Amino acid sequence: MRRVFGRNQQPKAMHRWLRFNFVGLIGVAVQLSVLQILISGKLDYRVATLVAVEMAVLNNFFWHLRFTWRERHLRSPRLVLRRLMEFHLANGLVSLAGSWTLIALLVGRARLPVIAANILSIVACSMVNFMLAEVLVFRATERGRV
Repeated sequence: MRRVFGRNQQPKAMHRWLRFNFVGLIGVAVQLSVLQILISGKLDYRVATLVAVEMAVLNNFFWHLRFTWRERHLRSPRLVLRRLMEFHLANGLVSLAGSWTLIALLVGRARLPVIAANILSIVACSMVNFMLAEVLVFRATERGRV
């Protein structure tokens, strides 16, 4: 059985992990900006969190496609749409479910500020999201094409 992060793949995996986190930071800025605007408009923090997460998921997909996994060229609009759906089912579901659960606990029970709770939920979901994106969404085929 081949290891996912074998000896020859470590620099490549580490480089991709760094690119993933760079894109993630942009997504954090998108999510927190949208969240702040929505809660300032008196939208419930739980609904605002879901909308903000969705905006970040769409933003992250675009940048992961063009930056993080750019060498895995998607050859057709149909394939891009398919991978967007897979990204939503994997990363989007983890982010939405994780955020909803953690926000309810951190804001509702622990009384943390909404922005701080969102930052904690982003950190908690990031490693799972990287692995899902690497192994499922932006996977390479046997010949390295997608």
